[in-house]
Amino acid sequence: MMLRRGFLVFVPRLVGLLVVACCSVSIVYMLACTPKGDTEQLALPRVHSPTAKEGYEAILQEREEQHHNYIISLKKQIAQLKAELQGKSEQLKSMQEQNPDPLDVRLDHSNPEKVQVNLLAFLRAQIDKAEVHSGVKLSTEYAAVPFESFTLQKVYQLETGLTRHPEEKPVRKDKRDELVEVIELAVGNLNSLEGDSNTKHRVYATSDFVEGIYRTEKDKGTLYELTFKGDTKHQFKKVVLFRPFGPVMKVKNENVNMADTLINVIVPLAKRASKFRQFMQNFREMGIQQDGRIHLTVVYFGKEQVNEVKSILENTSKATNFKNFTFIQLNEEFSRGKGLDIGARVWKGSNVVLFFCDVDIYFTAEFLNSCRLNTQPGKKVFYPVLFSQYNPSIIYGHQDSIPSLEQQLIIKKETGFWRDFGFGMTCQYRSDFINIGTDLFPRQEATLHSGAKRSLNIDIPEEICRNLCSTDTSSSNPQRA
Repeated sequence: MMLRRGFLVFVPRLVGLLVVACCSVSIVYMLACTPKGDTEQLALPRVHSPTAKEGYEAILQEREEQHHNYIISLKKQIAQLKAELQGKSEQLKSMQEQNPDPLDVRLDHSNPEKVQVNLLAFLRAQIDKAEVHSGVKLSTEYAAVPFESFTLQKVYQLETGLTRHPEEKPVRKDKRDELVEVIELAVGNLNSLEGDSNTKHRVYATSDFVEGIYRTEKDKGTLYELTFKGDTKHQFKKVVLFRPFGPVMKVKNENVNMADTLINVIVPLAKRASKFRQFMQNFREMGIQQDGRIHLTVVYFGKEQVNEVKSILENTSKATNFKNFTFIQLNEEFSRGKGLDIGARVWKGSNVVLFFCDVDIYFTAEFLNSCRLNTQPGKKVFYPVLFSQYNPSIIYGHQDSIPSLEQQLIIKKETGFWRDFGFGMTCQYRSDFINIGTDLFPRQEATLHSGAKRSLNIDIPEEICRNLCSTDTSSSNPQRA
């Protein structure tokens, strides 16, 4: 009992001591952790103090000095940055003067040595950019530029058209001269290397050439790898050559105004009134409504369906107020060459662009502009490559219905092919046709293929451009150009 009473008396005392200790610790902690005031900072004066105005003025003056110093510091930094920028600009300018941009190389006859040095540096840079010494990472296998192989007699090519076969002789003069030049250069290189030493070595000839491969990166150049026979049966010599493409050079800059350039579309025709109706629908939309600078000449052979053809012409003329057409009827057998010849010669106006067209051709207003832009009297004639469409009843036979004409005219390999072997469609000025066309279209059927070859002999280059032109091989689908 005594022990319990003593314990009960001691407990309150112990609790009181603990409370006092905690309060003491809290007071000490507050005193120690309270931040000290800035002794230099001016105390805010009381509102009713007699020195309140002077205190506020002192504070404002101090703040103003601080802002002034900050502005001075910013100005110094700006001046520093300007000086650094000027230094970098001068450094870049000096580097450009030492190594000018290859695209700025011009035919400066006043300093030909500098132009030659810059051009040589650019050509060497092209080798570094091309896949000669090292390859590049490609995103897909279709991005790889394939090689084509060749021998002394033939070229084996991957990209083939209807006139290009997987294996062919290089009949084109530029390609033949290119490969012959490369082989001869490689032979000369081998002989010059062998001649550097005093020991006697064999002399290489073009007959030692085994095979070669080449490919062209259109923005860099053409890489050639040529293999020659070596000293023994199983030894070979390999020569790697690179023909770099030079910098882009400005040739001329001219304005071309085609506002008054008229196109005379000449169409030889016999029967085929339904085809002519489809042709006139296209002619009305593209030639009359969209282009407006066009004349139509129809040379009709025979009497059958002639009234129906005339009626189509008259209805179109009335509906569109179109008077720029000529209808010529010949009571004889159809001859396309004769029809084109008569249609061209019957024109009595000024020099005009002639478009030799067929009734199953579909053309666009953009093509008519291409016809104007790619012809030049005395210098240039235009042979568009037509896209020949397959029979729509066969291509779309698995569908419920044949698509509209606009959907059929989409160019893809499932719907047709480029007719790059034909020269039946052409755009040329009438003066060129008259000057060279006397024997081009005799009084019998003739083709424009021979005419293209003849034009080369009189310095009128044959230009073949893949424009949006097409034709079909079926009788149930309108042809387009």
